[in-house]
Amino acid sequence: MKFLSFGAGAIGTYIGGSLALSEHEVVFLERASIVEELQQKGLTLQLPDGEHRLRTPKLAASLAEALEWGPYDAALFALKSFDTQAALEVMQPYAVNLPPVICLQNGVENEAMIAAALGEAKVIPATVTSAIGRRAPGDIVLERLRGVGLAASHVLSLRLYAAFNEASLRPRLYANVAAMKWSKLLTNLLANASSAILNMTPGEIFAHPGLFRLEMAQLREALAVMQAQQIPVVDLPGTPARLLALGASLPTAIARLLMQRALGSGRGGKMPSFYIDLHSGRGQSEVEYLNGAVARFGRRLGIPTPVNEYLTQTLLALTCGELPLDAYAGKPERLLEEVKA
Repeated sequence: MKFLSFGAGAIGTYIGGSLALSEHEVVFLERASIVEELQQKGLTLQLPDGEHRLRTPKLAASLAEALEWGPYDAALFALKSFDTQAALEVMQPYAVNLPPVICLQNGVENEAMIAAALGEAKVIPATVTSAIGRRAPGDIVLERLRGVGLAASHVLSLRLYAAFNEASLRPRLYANVAAMKWSKLLTNLLANASSAILNMTPGEIFAHPGLFRLEMAQLREALAVMQAQQIPVVDLPGTPARLLALGASLPTAIARLLMQRALGSGRGGKMPSFYIDLHSGRGQSEVEYLNGAVARFGRRLGIPTPVNEYLTQTLLALTCGELPLDAYAGKPERLLEEVKA
């Protein structure tokens, strides 16, 4: 198959690079400065079977240039959610020539935005559960191989499944797309906003009794929003999302015994994406599209989501400089008191 990858970030390099290594054709669209860098050094993927190099990847510095390499079977779209609208504004004039877009983004609202801009038939919902570290542009390490979820209902689904399987990406098809995306959102919530706000590792979050209760509270709010929409929780590749839902329904002491080891080993001392966003200097955070999405859907459905609302607003205040970065650093009791109030 032939793929267009929007970007050579962590997921774009991992998915696109893996497909290229398995002899599918992939063109990477990046900024001109990144294209120049990657033309000199190529792409590097540290995978379970060793380090792999793509010395002469196909690169384009503009969408018009990339489309000259077409036509494509599908596009890989793994941008941060806060970059979706700007990317779609660039893509929309080329909608007729664009292939279906595999939406690998976190969050539950990007597919609707893509469909509005490009058409329903050009959206293929997907999710990535493998953990990928980015060492530099076009240089990634696969930290934990779990897999990729793909919508089962698109005309390309079976071909994509075969291609992803050839590339050792461990794909799994899902008939219920909403269940796949919302279940991934559940996993993205845990020890993400609180870790960024408090400057504490996920392991430290899970080990603190009050913060563990806070994590379960935000999870219960998200589950209530899912239930109101009749969206079930489903396990994702290598990710027992149903265990999270079970833990949220149990008394806290039992839930900690059941979940702490699994949750801690999943993230442990690695700082999560919201923390990285906060300290990147970009002034944007995906919290608005994860915790914030729970709060938005909750308001529409009449479901109270005070914890997700509080975490969203607090992290956004830190991100845009309304609060200093150290306002809550190492101060879990302050955060818990404010949530309680």
